[in-house]
Amino acid sequence: MQDIISRIKGLAAAQREEVIAWRRWMHRHPELSQEEFSTMAFVAERLREMGLEPRTGIGRTGVMAMLEGGSGYCVALRADYDALPITECTGLDFASENPGVMHACGHDMHTCSLLGAAKILVQLKEHPRGSIMFIFEPSEEKYPGGARMMMEDGLFADVMPNEIYSFHCLPEMDFGRVGMKKGKYMASTDELYWTVKGRGGHGATPHLNVDPIVVASHIVVALQQVVSRNAAPMSPTVLTIGKIEDVGGRTNITPEMVKMEGIIRSFDPEWRLRTHELIRKISTGVAEAMGAECDLFVDEGYPPVINDDDCTQQVYDNASQFLGEENVEWLDLRMTAEDFAFYQQKIPGCYFRIGIHEPGTPFSNLHRPNLIVDERSLELASGLIAFNALKSLENRIKEK
Repeated sequence: MQDIISRIKGLAAAQREEVIAWRRWMHRHPELSQEEFSTMAFVAERLREMGLEPRTGIGRTGVMAMLEGGSGYCVALRADYDALPITECTGLDFASENPGVMHACGHDMHTCSLLGAAKILVQLKEHPRGSIMFIFEPSEEKYPGGARMMMEDGLFADVMPNEIYSFHCLPEMDFGRVGMKKGKYMASTDELYWTVKGRGGHGATPHLNVDPIVVASHIVVALQQVVSRNAAPMSPTVLTIGKIEDVGGRTNITPEMVKMEGIIRSFDPEWRLRTHELIRKISTGVAEAMGAECDLFVDEGYPPVINDDDCTQQVYDNASQFLGEENVEWLDLRMTAEDFAFYQQKIPGCYFRIGIHEPGTPFSNLHRPNLIVDERSLELASGLIAFNALKSLENRIKEK
């Protein structure tokens, strides 16, 4: 066992600068969801250089490649590569050259770590006892999600993996550490869009108007009861209104309508549907009581991420061997969401975390314009991903 760990660590160290250079190229050239054509071409070219034959254009801008093995068992490894509409302010030499677009969620780190793992596994191709599928997914940040788009476009038409793994960087976790959770891990997410219609008019004659701003404000307050008085304490739920804007208002003009946007996140499928019903009932009821109207559109998004117990234990055990058990931890629930859940509806798998915070430096969260990645994490992630794939195949074939 130590021989293969040493060999993987050696290969990861040998390609360290190359993988960092890949990541810096991606960071400098971020692309938004469903627009990742240059990223797709870059990833495909790196895979060809390794001797793999990638399929491109899956789900519009996705890439997949196979490393064929001896048995019929297949382990899939997945990374996402879309960026966010955020203006970068890191001051890095390789900061985004695409104005208003940034890799502020670490997807550049994910993709290049998986490319690094692929290069390691190609060099160890005598070891895999099965096949390994490399999935490079676009549009994770935007509905309907790249996972769904790729699967609907025939991602698994020829080979259905037996298990699947992916990870996300975690800024609040120090470099050198990894974490995971069995079972329910990340929430489902649905987007909410309200249109509150009143009756506009002069701001000095409120008695002749129906003020949609006041109505919308009451709706926001009333909706707090969904979580505080309807959600069971043991069923984590988050309802957030993230945007409110009037249509046509001014200092002395009461607008005709107000638009609001938000999210509802939870874990239980039945409660998830119940929240939609409650939000609609409260919103329309408050509006009607105040002489207004309210239309609500619920855009159903990603299901919850539910990690398979066996796959998650396997990641824990493999990470403990690779990094030392003192560097591996069990995590709590998170209310963030991930379209990796769509894969898990078909294939058992595990979604885990890798720390990217450089100890002693300021902390910046995901989706922030000053997110910094400790680039040593690319070498660690590449090696761990490769080792986990090999061990997963070895363990499953032994079980057979």
